[in-house]
Amino acid sequence: MEERLQKILARAGYGSRRSCEELISAGRVRVNGQAVGLGDKANAAKDKITVDGRAVKQAESLVYVALYKPRGVISTVSDPDLRPAVRDLVPVEGTLYPVGRLDFDSEGLVLMTNDGDLANKLTHPRYEHEKEYRVLVAKHPDPEQLNLWRRGVVLEDGFRTGPAGVYVVSKQGKGAWLDVTLKEGHKRQIREMGIQTGLPVARIVRVRIGELRLGSLKPKEWRFLTTQEVEALHKPGAAPKPRTTYKKPKTDRKE
Repeated sequence: MEERLQKILARAGYGSRRSCEELISAGRVRVNGQAVGLGDKANAAKDKITVDGRAVKQAESLVYVALYKPRGVISTVSDPDLRPAVRDLVPVEGTLYPVGRLDFDSEGLVLMTNDGDLANKLTHPRYEHEKEYRVLVAKHPDPEQLNLWRRGVVLEDGFRTGPAGVYVVSKQGKGAWLDVTLKEGHKRQIREMGIQTGLPVARIVRVRIGELRLGSLKPKEWRFLTTQEVEALHKPGAAPKPRTTYKKPKTDRKE
């Protein structure tokens, strides 16, 4: 049976469908020696599919791992600068890649898997799967600052964040721990929201991705997901919605 190439590659462990589409667009994928493009299909059982000249292997058994990524570890399989990577922390054979990346200075829950379909469902911003964080800010927030997070903030690059769930968990010295729930994952979003609202962020710990929780894991610890957890993650998220970017209105007025 013919299927879209990005679906075949994702199932074989080459990443999410979106990242597999990038492989195809870059001309790195061939079928029976012929160059292919987005939208092309193939039969994984009959056709010879290659990525960078190497044959695509049959799909591996699906693996799902919950990892506590510590600070100072990069959320990739490997790093050209030889920094520690999350893949180094999970001694499981086969293809595994992170879903729900965290920046170098953040910590907490990362899902490691070779299930490209699930990766696409959890990371595509249009599906609005929730991610929950504990965030330490350097000041005690006032009601208006919290309301700005709840309504959405325009970041420096013009991206308008969606509404966030946020409340104060506890105070710590001059700062406070916040519980923050997002349905998107713009680059360094929480830190940028803190800058824009006068609440510098000192620490970020992700505690939940969809229905999957960090639980009692400590930094560098990992575990396999239960069947029930995998089934919960596969449940449909929100209906796809178009993303919006804030743009300053044009004006003919000269200063």
